[in-house]
Amino acid sequence: MRALRILLIVVVILGGLFVIADRVAVNFAESEAADRLRGAENLPSTPDVSINGFPFLTQAAGGELDDVEIGIDDYEASTGKGTEKIRIDHLRANMRGVDFASDFSSATAATATGTATIGYGELMKATKSEPTDIAPGITAKVVGLSDGGDGKIKVSLQATVFGVELPQPVDVLSSVTVKDDNVEVVADGLPTIGGRQLAESRIRAITDFQQTIDELPGGIELDKVEAAKDGVEITVKGSNVELAG
Repeated sequence: MRALRILLIVVVILGGLFVIADRVAVNFAESEAADRLRGAENLPSTPDVSINGFPFLTQAAGGELDDVEIGIDDYEASTGKGTEKIRIDHLRANMRGVDFASDFSSATAATATGTATIGYGELMKATKSEPTDIAPGITAKVVGLSDGGDGKIKVSLQATVFGVELPQPVDVLSSVTVKDDNVEVVADGLPTIGGRQLAESRIRAITDFQQTIDELPGGIELDKVEAAKDGVEITVKGSNVELAG
């Protein structure tokens, strides 16, 4: 019995040491991966990297991680307009089946899913900044985007009728979708301004717009989008996503 107790104590101690070693190793790997990702994507700050699953050491020995979570704040994506960028407030991605080099110089995820949030102020970059003629004597421009409820965007227009600015913005509820790597905003209905019926093509030239969001980390792509309280929430996805290298 005494020998059995000693054996049990030894097993417990070794198990504890293994857990400690495993956590030390995973913390080191997370730090190295974060530094590599920051360099590969030229990020202004170090991203959050979490390697899930236990034990880490057995995953590392096999050269593949089951589940890796990445978080990047204030990521600047390309808009397809030269050097113009659009800021993504929060980009979160969950990577599955991550193959990596032993020195963490390269890593590729079999699949990736995640979310990205773009504030309404950033999305305003896609709208026309100057008033546009929409009818004889009537001009309008977008002055605000906000949550319209039920997944819709409220597009607020400031109109001027024969030189007189209307006291209140005209609001239009719009649907937001992903189309060809663009966030596309399309008005559900057309407003009446100054008591006049407006030509659809002219009013839609203001209310409807697209925002290209390109060059996301590792080649992940836009999937779905929905209006939310502080901006649009985008679902992203990808396969064979390169995290570094």
